[in-house]
Amino acid sequence: MRKYIVSIVGRPNVGKSTLFNRLSRKRSAIVDFEAGVTRDRKYEEVEWTGKVFILVDTGGIVFDSGEAMDKMIRHQAMLAIDESDLILFMVDAMTGCTDMDMAIAKILFPHRDKVMLVANKADNEKFEWELYDFLQLGFGDAFPISASQGRNTGNFLDELLSLIPETADAYLDEPVDANTRIAVVGKPNVGKSSIVNLLIGDDKQIVTEVPGTTRDSIDTPFRYHGKDYILVDTAGLRRKTKVNYGVEYFSTMRTIEAVDRSDVVVLVVAADEPISAQDVKIASYARRRLKEIMIVFNKWDLVEKDTHSTSKFIAELHREMPFLQFAPVQFISAKTSQRIHRVMETVAMIEEEAQKRIPTSELNRFVEKVIGRRPPTHPKGKYVKIYYVTQAAIKPPTFIFFCNQPQLVTENYRRFLHNQLREMFSFEGVSIRLIFKGRKGDDHELPE
Repeated sequence: MRKYIVSIVGRPNVGKSTLFNRLSRKRSAIVDFEAGVTRDRKYEEVEWTGKVFILVDTGGIVFDSGEAMDKMIRHQAMLAIDESDLILFMVDAMTGCTDMDMAIAKILFPHRDKVMLVANKADNEKFEWELYDFLQLGFGDAFPISASQGRNTGNFLDELLSLIPETADAYLDEPVDANTRIAVVGKPNVGKSSIVNLLIGDDKQIVTEVPGTTRDSIDTPFRYHGKDYILVDTAGLRRKTKVNYGVEYFSTMRTIEAVDRSDVVVLVVAADEPISAQDVKIASYARRRLKEIMIVFNKWDLVEKDTHSTSKFIAELHREMPFLQFAPVQFISAKTSQRIHRVMETVAMIEEEAQKRIPTSELNRFVEKVIGRRPPTHPKGKYVKIYYVTQAAIKPPTFIFFCNQPQLVTENYRRFLHNQLREMFSFEGVSIRLIFKGRKGDDHELPE
């Protein structure tokens, strides 16, 4: 049974994101005293009394504004209305009914059979006596809650579930497959949201020329060649000195969290700009977290090219990021859709590499050919012997080298083995892990 979709809509700053966080029990949506912080739709599963539904947080609907951003927020809210089974129309019990609430009510009225009116900020019973003011909206009595304090939210959830009685059962529902998560990362205004829109074929993300439009990370399931993926479009990481505490701080933290919970990191850089220190920091973080990585040069249509252009860009990339020489590189233009198909083709290839297992017989040949011809040495002449190697895991591929004294294997020799493994077995786009294990169980992992 599919999970029902419940969207929270309303004017700015009525507490939609606060309720979203309260019900999803995690600090998922960005909450700030500045109105209009939430821009894109955001999804999260909510469980109550064994039932599960999908909750959608939307940006506040704004009318009579000439700003393009307000129009796009309104468009995003309209998309949420269209795809929802139930709409939570949120109003402010402290402020009362406003002209903007009336304007939103006109939009929602054709969908009134699936609208539940919710009056937030009803912190005590005093405010409940004033709720009759919202009867003019045409949706009956408003349900009073306080999202920040949690007041009456249990009764509210009971009422909500009664309106969607066929909601999926949390405990009987089939488990969701562990689909590959792709985090699209990069500094602001390099075209991340445009790339996401092209990949999923839907205007799920707001795209403008204004840097930093995307603030929340948005998880979007989609299918490519019969395989399910989850695409995460993240807020562009900024230099820490330019990140103010508040909205941008949490956006940056969310980007890091998205990298942490992803399988494949797609680092988008602008082809018409030099590689920045921020690009290097993003790539370095993903590498340290042992992620599968690919580099995408976007805006390739803006570059004056010759027969050696791609080679020059890759050489410069490797000078700036020598630790990513294993990562595949693609040159695309999200604006013209040039070679956009190469992104998912490369992701699929990387996933195959990440799940590759090297047979023991081939690893024995590796020991004989590489280690036998160039055994480990120690500056002080101490004897170091590697007996054999085995692959212990995939994603990331993990190799255990059994030796007599793992602590004596030098960093240079560990790097040598790392490079030789790649040369012999490829693992393109995949971070690999090397562990050196002694007879007494003392492990030494290759520093990343």
